[in-house]
Amino acid sequence: MSSSSQLIKETGATFTPPNLADFISDKILSYLSSNKNKLKVLDPACGEGALLSSISKKLSAKGFEFDLMGYDLNKEFLEEAKNNLTLTSNQNSFNLKHSDFLDEISPSTKQISLFNEDSSNFINNSIDLIIANPPYVRTQILGAEYAQKIAKKFNLKGRVDLYYPFLLGMTYALKENGLIGVITSNRYLSTKSGISIRKFLKENYDILEIIDLGDTKLFDAAVLPAIFIGKKKKSENNYNSRFVKIYEELNGYNGPFTSVSNIYEVIGYREDGFFDVESKKYKKTTGVIKFLNSKESSWALLSNEENKWVNKVNKSSKNFIGDLFKVRVGIKSTADKVFIKDDWDSLGDNVPEKELLKDLISQENITPWGISDDKKLKVIYPHYSKNGKKVVVDLEKYPKAKEYFLSHKEKLSGRKYLIDAGRKWYELWVPQNPSSWEKIKLVFPDISTHPRFCLDESKRIVNGNCYWIVANSPAEVDLLLLIQGVANSLLMTKYHSLMFNNKLYSGRRRYFSQYVEKYPLPDINSSYSQRIITLVKKLNSPKKSNEKELVIELEKAVAGAFNVQPIFALD
Repeated sequence: MSSSSQLIKETGATFTPPNLADFISDKILSYLSSNKNKLKVLDPACGEGALLSSISKKLSAKGFEFDLMGYDLNKEFLEEAKNNLTLTSNQNSFNLKHSDFLDEISPSTKQISLFNEDSSNFINNSIDLIIANPPYVRTQILGAEYAQKIAKKFNLKGRVDLYYPFLLGMTYALKENGLIGVITSNRYLSTKSGISIRKFLKENYDILEIIDLGDTKLFDAAVLPAIFIGKKKKSENNYNSRFVKIYEELNGYNGPFTSVSNIYEVIGYREDGFFDVESKKYKKTTGVIKFLNSKESSWALLSNEENKWVNKVNKSSKNFIGDLFKVRVGIKSTADKVFIKDDWDSLGDNVPEKELLKDLISQENITPWGISDDKKLKVIYPHYSKNGKKVVVDLEKYPKAKEYFLSHKEKLSGRKYLIDAGRKWYELWVPQNPSSWEKIKLVFPDISTHPRFCLDESKRIVNGNCYWIVANSPAEVDLLLLIQGVANSLLMTKYHSLMFNNKLYSGRRRYFSQYVEKYPLPDINSSYSQRIITLVKKLNSPKKSNEKELVIELEKAVAGAFNVQPIFALD
């Protein structure tokens, strides 16, 4: 890998293709008034200058005077940006800075930089237009010291993406009524970690448009992008914020498609619908964003028809999963190659004691109605329960396990965070409570193309690439069966797609605990719920011979429970 490629990977830099740059420029300028005052235009992470070049050409064509400003930490990128802007900015000036934009901006009116106390280059409240594609990377990847400075300066908590502080910084740079067009990951639209940024954007902008580009793969990034178009304002108001979203998920549609040449034609098409773009099929939905009054500052990007369907499902529910159960993540070792294997017997006489080798449920062997035997994973689990509490085993009692762990001690001892927490060097980082593995549980993978909620009665341990819900009583087992039937249905797959706009490429979805806890459930005492439980018991039986027919009946029962039409296929 070249040094440039390595830098792009480490910093999250992703260059904007010309067509996308032009699209964003046109969007921003469609909201620009005819005021002929000289404009100040900023790209805080300009890279090779694609966005500045694009908006420069379009501003010049409209007769505006302007000054361009760009920041980047890579000199080579800035040299290329200089060459590009020399060709496109005509007589308008541009100023490219080899520095960190986040150092130049101040969240406070005191204009104090935490990065450089002598800095006098603050640009707060001075910019008319911002066009940007800031880096997509966790702040922790940039180093602990830098992450701590960013967090302190912008009052951020927990693990955040670098585009969060960029969104904050760009807002401070804008004048009142200034316009912003920015490409980010779409994660903040629906995740729990995005609550603070949703709240901030709603409070500081007239949100003009959000364009969720989903899995359209318009440029080379490992995230699903969204475009935010906004106008900075003094106080929150009730502006009708428009959204567009485009995904390959068709939610059961198999009718005619409109053929177009590219995604930009889909975005600009006058009507919603289903489109064929170079042999790929997409659904486009538009509408007005519904800002829901909740502690999570939720944003619903649903058309009127979709909103009616979701409301009907919610109205027919009695609980959400999170009202009844806590959804837990599986074990985390941060050294899976040491702890998890499907070939322990290959160690011969050096296999650790069988008492410590436990069967494992993982992404690889979980199905909706059972555990596959194709991959017999086991984990070495150095924990046990004593009086209901987690205890780590004494390796002196397990000489073969001790020898095995010692052969990997350098790697395991390198987990400094575990040692700093006063833990044994051979422990799992997140072992969960060992007593819970004995109970009946519902398990599902974090990432999957389709729902795989599996009931486990085999006392297996759950891997960290899955989540699980444990039943603490016989009554709760029936609830798990109801959840399994509802969660594995195509109806709930549609609900998930509509409510949690966080799908991945190739049709995969994220099944975060925060999403699954928001799944609605019907009254368990209803006839439909009892029918669901009966069908799920049959589907869970290893002797079933009519799975297809049972699944069809399940879809009917789930739809009846929520008073909507059943869904029998998702393309």
